[in-house]
This record gives sequence, structure tokens and C-alpha cells, in this order.
Amino acid sequence: MHQYYVYIMTNKPGTLYIGVTNNLNRRVYEHKEKLIRGFTARYNPIETSLRDETSYDINQAIIREKQLKGWLRKKKIELIERTNPYWRDLSKDGYKK
Repeated sequence: MHQYYVYIMTNKPGTLYIGVTNNLNRRVYEHKEKLIRGFTARYNPIETSLRDETSYDINQAIIREKQLKGWLRKKKIELIERTNPYWRDLSKDGYKK
């Protein structure tokens, strides 16, 4: 059974990025090493992994990703700060260069 992750990351200016993946460690690595075109290239490397949610259903993960992307910034920040009030980088233990 596959796991899917909806994640929120940020960069130094504080731009929030929300994505979905089936391999969170690999995806964080790709963001931090600037291997992803588009958002990462435009807004500099994503530096901090703030939050992730797990699902076993890709469709539900995609629905959740779209839901979070539709939220106002204030609501996204409230969600992050409920479980990560100091905006600690959650990928520090798992991310490997």
C-alpha cells in the first residue's frame, strides 16, 4: 500500500509552498537542491519543511493539497503553528544530501 504526503514548505522570504508526493524525503531533497523547475526556480530554494499529512489514497491527498492551496495565508499559518509553532524544519532528521 502506497503512502502519499501533502506537505508545506517555505523559503527565507516566507513564501509558502504546498505539494503532494509519494516520497517525502526525495521531494524535500529535490526542493532543497534546486532540482525542481517552476516554483522553486522562481522563489529560490525551499529551505524549511513545516508540515506534512499522510494519506493512503492519492485522490484524497490531491483533494487536500488543492484545499490547502485555496486557503488564505492566515489560515495556512494557523494550521502550521498548531503543530509546529516555532516553524522548525521538520526535514532536518530525514533530509540527506
